[in-house]
Amino acid sequence: MYYPHLQTLADTVAFHAQRQPQHVAIHCEDSAITYAQLHRESNRTAHALCAESLSPAARVAYFGKESEHYYDILFACAKSSAVLVPINWRLTANEVDHILRDSGAELLFVEKEFLDVASKLRFELPKLKAVVQLDQDHRRGAGFVDWKANHIDTDLYPRTGPNDPIVQIYTSGTTGLPKGVVLAHRSFFKVRDALAKHGLDWIDWRPGEVSLIGIPGFHIGGLWWATQGFNAGATNVAMRMFISRDAVDLIRRHGVTTTCLVPAMLQMMLAEPAVSHADFSSLRKVVYGGAPISETLLRQCLKTIGCEFVQIYGLTETGNTAVCLPSSEHVVGSPRAKAAGRPYPGVDLKIINEQGEPLPAGSIGEICIRTPARMLQYWGMPVETAKTLGNGYVHTGDAGRLDEDGFVYICDRIKDTIIIAGENVYPAEIENALSKHPDVVDSAVVGIPHERWGEATHAFVVLAQGHRRSPRELMLFLKGEIADFKIPASYEFIDRLPRNSSGKILRRILRDRFWKHMERKVN
Repeated sequence: MYYPHLQTLADTVAFHAQRQPQHVAIHCEDSAITYAQLHRESNRTAHALCAESLSPAARVAYFGKESEHYYDILFACAKSSAVLVPINWRLTANEVDHILRDSGAELLFVEKEFLDVASKLRFELPKLKAVVQLDQDHRRGAGFVDWKANHIDTDLYPRTGPNDPIVQIYTSGTTGLPKGVVLAHRSFFKVRDALAKHGLDWIDWRPGEVSLIGIPGFHIGGLWWATQGFNAGATNVAMRMFISRDAVDLIRRHGVTTTCLVPAMLQMMLAEPAVSHADFSSLRKVVYGGAPISETLLRQCLKTIGCEFVQIYGLTETGNTAVCLPSSEHVVGSPRAKAAGRPYPGVDLKIINEQGEPLPAGSIGEICIRTPARMLQYWGMPVETAKTLGNGYVHTGDAGRLDEDGFVYICDRIKDTIIIAGENVYPAEIENALSKHPDVVDSAVVGIPHERWGEATHAFVVLAQGHRRSPRELMLFLKGEIADFKIPASYEFIDRLPRNSSGKILRRILRDRFWKHMERKVN
C-alpha cells in the first residue's frame, strides 16, 4: 500500500486515522491501539509537549523499552516540531548522561525499570526541564498518561516539512563518544517513493499487512521499519524486547506477514525447541540487515520459514537502507547471494581509493553512498559532518567492491566497527574504558568470528610490568563502565601492541589470525 502524499510522520498518523480509524495500528503485549486512538493520543501528547514551553526543535529523550507509548511520543514530536532522541536502554549511566548532555534534551521520558540508571545521572543538565516517569503503580505508561491527561486531543498543524528534523539517533563513535545523527522526515519516505516510482517490490506492503517490529526503536533499523509499517497503514506488533520464543509465538498468534530482523535473531528463532514451518506459515517476506547472512543460515531459513528473504544495507547516516538484495537473488550457492545488494533507484554508490578517486568494478575501496534519505548532520559536529558527507556522499567507512552489474559486496570495515548481533561497537569505546584500570598500560580491541552473534569482541591487553590480572577481573571492572554487550568476551595478555611508525595500532595484524579461514572479513 503506497500513499505518495504522505511526506511527514505527522501526515501519516492523521491520514490513517481518517482512512481506517478502527484498524489496529499497534499491538504491544496486551494493548491494542487503533489508528484513531493513536492519532488522538499523540495529539494530546503534542499539546502537553507544547505546554512545557520547549524550544523550537527541542530534543525529547525516550529511555525505555518498546511500547505503544514510544510511538505515541514519536508522532507527538512530529506534530509539535520536537525531535525525538531514543536512548539504548542497555547503556550505562555515564553513556546516557553523555547523550542527554550532548543533545541538550529538554524533556526525558523514562521507564521505572531504568530509574536506577537515571538516578546516577549528574542531572545538572542546563536544558533539562522535566523528567516524566512512564510507569506508575506497576502499570506500563500510567505515569505518562497522567502527565498528559488534562490536555486536549484536537489536531495540531505543524509547520514542518520533509526536510525538518524528527529524530536524533546516537551511534557509537570512533573516538569513543557517540555522535548524534540528525534525520529528517524524508529519511523515512524516500526509499518508499523510489521503489513505488519504479514499480519494484523489493520491500512492498499489501492490504491487511501485519508487521513484527523485532529490532528496537533506538536503532535506525527498528525505527525505520516501524515507520514503513505505519506509512502503509499496517498493523504493527511491537516487542518490548526481542526474545526468540516470544517472536515465534507472536508471528503465529497475530498472523504476522512481514518483519525486519538481524540474522542472529533468525538463528535464535530457528533454534527454539520444536519450531517448524507451521510456526511461520503466515510470513510472506522477511527483511534482514545489520550483518550478512551465512549460506548455512539462509538454507535453514528457506527450508523452515519458507518465505521471501530480502537483505538491506545502510547506516544510520544514510537514513538506514540504501542498498537491497531482492528475494530473487537469495539462491543458496549463487555467488550473487554473497552480495549486499544493489542501490535503490535514485541512490548513487561508488567505490573510492585513499585519494578519493573512483575505482573500477572489482576493485576494493571505501563504499560511498549518495542518497536522498541521508542525514542532515552530526549534531554539533560540523567538521565530522563535512568529513562524512563529502561531496554529498556518505563515506561509510566500509570496504567493498562493485561487480559489473552494480551489485556491491562488503569486504571489510575501514573504521574498525564490530557488529554483535546487529549492535555496532567501536574499539575506542572499550579501550577508553580499559585505560581507566590502574594496571592496564595499553589495549586494543578487535572483532572475531562468532557462530551465533556474528562477531564477538576480543581484547589484547598490555599490563604494567610485574602485574597479573585475570580476564574475569577485567570483565568485572568494565561492568558499569560500558554496556554489557560491549564488554569483551575474551582477553589476551601480550607484552606490546603492534603499531606503525606514527603510533597507530595495526589492528589488521591482530585480527587476521582469527579471520584467515573466513572468505569475508565480516561475519
